[in-house]
Amino acid sequence: MSRRRPARRTSRSRRPRRRKDSGLEQLAFIGLLAVVALSLVMGVLRWLAAHPWIVVLTLLAAAAAAAAWWWRRSEAARWEQIKAQGLRYAVDQLDRLHHRQFEFAVRDLMHRDGCQDAQQVGGRGDNGADVKATDPYGRRWVIQCKHRKDGWSGKPVGTPDLHVLNGTGRQVHGGDVLVMLTNGRITSNAVDFAKDQRLHLVDRKLLAEWAAGSRPLWELLRQIPPPRKPSSLS
Repeated sequence: MSRRRPARRTSRSRRPRRRKDSGLEQLAFIGLLAVVALSLVMGVLRWLAAHPWIVVLTLLAAAAAAAAWWWRRSEAARWEQIKAQGLRYAVDQLDRLHHRQFEFAVRDLMHRDGCQDAQQVGGRGDNGADVKATDPYGRRWVIQCKHRKDGWSGKPVGTPDLHVLNGTGRQVHGGDVLVMLTNGRITSNAVDFAKDQRLHLVDRKLLAEWAAGSRPLWELLRQIPPPRKPSSLS
């Protein structure tokens, strides 16, 4: 019994050494990999230094790829503009829209006709403006939209609907052309009030003609203010 005990102690004392040797072997292996990787990098750099035309070709290829990417992006933007210019709506399509979607549709139609800054601004506290835009002639448009789910059969736009637009269109929004636009009808009293206050009306019939893409809105309305600046369209 006494002879076996020293042998067991000896085997236990060797285990820490094996673990330590294993850790040293791992460090050595990692160090070898680092040396090999560094040697490869240095070799590549020396090879590139001896062949500078490779670097030039690589830079040219990268520049060509960047130019191709930029060209594809520009072409995509150009085609989006072309599609926007070809935007068409049937009036019954506009009837099915939510009133907020109706405002965005009007914005898109103004953008189609060349108003690059057309924006939908309708919502709480809009002070009577749902869409604002500047046409190619420099005139500022302020449009209030009245969407009727029932179209021509819905509630007509009356004089009270014009009061807010008349009170804020020029003073608050700085508009040159103030428009009340609806997919329904407009009362005769509202028509008389609009003439007296230099407001412009777009009812269902005129909206259908405009949305179909025949001509810009400023060519369909009468007594539009003169241009503020020259335009390539003039």
